[in-house]
Amino acid sequence: MIRPLEWIAKQILDRVAANDLIYAAFDRSIGRGVGYVQHVRRLIERNRSSGHSPLEKAFLNEWISDLAVRHGPFRGMRYPQARSVGSTLVPKLIGSYEKELHTFIDRICNVPYTAIVDIGCAEGYYAIGLAMRIRGATVYAFDTHAEAIARCRAMAELNGVSSRVVTGEFCSPETLASLDLGSRALIVCDCEGFEGKLFTRQTVGALADHDVLVELHDFLDIELSSSIREVFSETHDIHAVKSVDDLEKAHTYVYEELEGFDLASRKILLAETRPAVMEWFFMTPRRQ
Repeated sequence: MIRPLEWIAKQILDRVAANDLIYAAFDRSIGRGVGYVQHVRRLIERNRSSGHSPLEKAFLNEWISDLAVRHGPFRGMRYPQARSVGSTLVPKLIGSYEKELHTFIDRICNVPYTAIVDIGCAEGYYAIGLAMRIRGATVYAFDTHAEAIARCRAMAELNGVSSRVVTGEFCSPETLASLDLGSRALIVCDCEGFEGKLFTRQTVGALADHDVLVELHDFLDIELSSSIREVFSETHDIHAVKSVDDLEKAHTYVYEELEGFDLASRKILLAETRPAVMEWFFMTPRRQ
């Protein structure tokens, strides 16, 4: 199978970030100017540890030992293991993860999509959660990391939706164009800056009838949000929302499982540890 150049380049950079000795040399020489590699390195270092502080371990054992999501649109979804890929687990199990999007997700879950495409699916939080909520949709889940795909498949099996979940590695513009999306699909994209390559004037025309939810990575390329807004402006209405700082979550997010914890502990338990304020675009077709 011939791999696209973008996939090959991404694999090389991912391996640079994963190798301690190579990364150290890279970081001392040219790595300071390459934000993607440093971002991937942060994700890898987070995954190498259990990801859980003593407080988080105690919280999970006391409150969420069955590893089932407690609140939010995916309440009841179960994790096969106390592990996530590239993000913190406890907010996902509480149900506070990306709460900024819950209004959009609630709306999404009431649409009879024929297909859902999750690009950058990690362990399957959105792919499997949406498969459980939208029973008529085929779900295509892509991630370039083998661990993510393995965990996504395991979560699909545990939650009884494996027959409708199709997994894959790299989703290029050509891959996206080749999928059978049916009459109305949802594209969910969190691909660490690749959104600028995936969504262009040449590719968005085929998405004119479909909804798109994309996380933007302007901290890697400050032009990304402007570029995405421009290429979708003729076909879609664009609804933007920004992420809430972890400090603000500790002060304002209320969950019964967190009663009795002080603010410092709540910050640890709710933290999503984003490198900057992030933004999402939820884009819906203008002609529907």
